[in-house]
Amino acid sequence: MNTLSIEGWRKGSDDETSTPVGIIQFYVSEPTHLRLEKAEEQLNKAREGHEAEESLRSDENAVMVDADMATLDLVMPEGYGPLSDCQFRVYLGGEDQRGQFHLVGHLARDGSLIYSNAVMIDQLG
Repeated sequence: MNTLSIEGWRKGSDDETSTPVGIIQFYVSEPTHLRLEKAEEQLNKAREGHEAEESLRSDENAVMVDADMATLDLVMPEGYGPLSDCQFRVYLGGEDQRGQFHLVGHLARDGSLIYSNAVMIDQLG
């Protein structure tokens, strides 16, 4: 039920813009889903504590959650694998500041950043 097929992107170290790579498919297990929800709660608590501050740095607005490679069942588009690392970046987005995540990693061959479009955590079953 939590197998996702999402558009992926590549950004090389010297690239100014990202280029589409095709569909990235992966599975979000129940334990990973719970860790994503916990990260969202952590971000909400931090946001509540900083509402009076207007100068939050962008890296304070996200939490990285390690992907469980044993259950991820990652399928990369042809020519864009394997990845040397894999994590979920969780952040609050949109007008409602609700939890969203996307898969991020680096190509083993050249270190290029690979990432998926975002998904709302609430959409996981």
